[in-house]
Amino acid sequence: MSSQRLIYLPLGGAGEIGMNCYVYGYGPEDQERLILVDLGVTFPDMDGTPGVDLILPDIAWLEERKDRLDAIFITHAHEDHVGAVGHLYDRLGAPIYARAFTANIARHKMGEYGYSNDVVRTVSPWPETVKAGPFEVSFLPISHSIPESSGLVIDSPAGRVMHTGDFKLDKAPIVGEPYDPDLWGSVAKDGVKALICDSTNVFSPQAGRSESTIGGEITSLVAEAPGMVVATTFASNVARVKTLAEAGERAGRSICLMGRAMRRMIEAALTTGVLSDFPKVISTDDAQKIPRENLMLLVTGSQGERRAASAQLANGKYNGMRLKEGDLFLFSSKTIPGNERGVIRIMNQFSEMGVDVVDDAGGRYHVSGHANRPDLIEMHKLVHPEMVIPMHGEHRHLREHSKLAESNGYASTIAVNGTMLDLSGAQPRVCGYVETGRTYLDGAVQYGALDGIVRDRMRMALNGHVLVTVILDEDNEPLGDPWCELKGLAETGKSNAPLVDVLEEDLNQFMGRASQRTLDDDDKLEDELRKITRRSAMSEIGKKPEVTVVISRLSA
Repeated sequence: MSSQRLIYLPLGGAGEIGMNCYVYGYGPEDQERLILVDLGVTFPDMDGTPGVDLILPDIAWLEERKDRLDAIFITHAHEDHVGAVGHLYDRLGAPIYARAFTANIARHKMGEYGYSNDVVRTVSPWPETVKAGPFEVSFLPISHSIPESSGLVIDSPAGRVMHTGDFKLDKAPIVGEPYDPDLWGSVAKDGVKALICDSTNVFSPQAGRSESTIGGEITSLVAEAPGMVVATTFASNVARVKTLAEAGERAGRSICLMGRAMRRMIEAALTTGVLSDFPKVISTDDAQKIPRENLMLLVTGSQGERRAASAQLANGKYNGMRLKEGDLFLFSSKTIPGNERGVIRIMNQFSEMGVDVVDDAGGRYHVSGHANRPDLIEMHKLVHPEMVIPMHGEHRHLREHSKLAESNGYASTIAVNGTMLDLSGAQPRVCGYVETGRTYLDGAVQYGALDGIVRDRMRMALNGHVLVTVILDEDNEPLGDPWCELKGLAETGKSNAPLVDVLEEDLNQFMGRASQRTLDDDDKLEDELRKITRRSAMSEIGKKPEVTVVISRLSA
């Protein structure tokens, strides 16, 4: 029998922030029993993925080996860790394990696809363990910007792996468990083979700040505001939502939650006991009857999402509520790179209304949920593993984190999505590569990033579209002139004639001189008509549009 090995394979989340999906395996080469840690999504943008609803990891490699997949473990309930469970579960089929709050969110997602609640199994934290093939796995509490975040203790015959998940070292997080160095140290004391570690804030030089440090600043801001106060943050940051609500309550304001995700997270937190109390909230109908100076809205859309409550309010009205001059809008959040344009657009829309917009530029109203550079060093020292493998970060984050680990005497290597590592030896060793990519959820359909659908959509968006129709009679002779329909193109070009007339004239001239051989062959005819259309459009308007040619032949 071949020798056994312990492998680690990221399929998402390594070389990017979001779409976390990590495989661990143990056994003979190419026969390992497998577990999956997290199954998340990332979000599209109009520049690169227009019209796409969600982006999911490419799990083709894992799907081919699903008979060897023993379990799926979800570290916490952020969308980039749990968001794909409902979309991809039918291709994997293994039981899902999570702690109570995360399990509540996961069951809700699975229920939307008709799965039973039994598919998601609730697990208590360390020292409870789940046996999954050759692995024993336990959830180790750690603080983050969502309740009940956990690292994973993954025991195998080749040694103990600690997978941090997303984390920060917060000893007073308000909601959820505080960081407990004694607990983490005791779990690590007998030796850790590998620490697979969050890299998001490796470039932030100051130690991270506690969630409890910003309550006073928010309370002062809300108390001094003369008009209505509206605040947005990540809906999943239950501690921040609670801090904001309590600041409003202390200022004598009624609290109204707006946005489905905000209500869903608070409901899950109360149901699972993560939150024992929350200020009384009122409905949107009641909010409309309350004087503005006595009202505070907590809304979704901190990242500029077009359909969220913040954007709707910026566009004029949402659930009967409008912002007016003298109102205050607070972004109690960090703008994720890539979302800046959407957030700035909303800020400017509010500014045009006379609304005072406050963001986190000074660091007074938001703290990160991820460990900064000094915190990563503390985690390395506390766990003292044989090797540190950076995950959850863009390539620059992984590289910097790996250099940091090596500078402190730990073996390390960079493993981006698709890189399989053998963790069995004293040094991590690349032992294979897997083709990885992205799966787009587009309406009700999933397809691969390389299928060309989004590429064609982008080409049409950039270049416009022409539909060319020709009819040929029984003898394959043109019947009438070709005609064109234009979408997304200027109506007139440099000749000052309608563009559609210019194109149709050039196409008609070609049809009059085309050889019988070309007229008899659909492929040749289509190719020529496309070339002429693009060439004529380029000459007239300086654009080469996408062209669809429809050839209709009348049968004898």
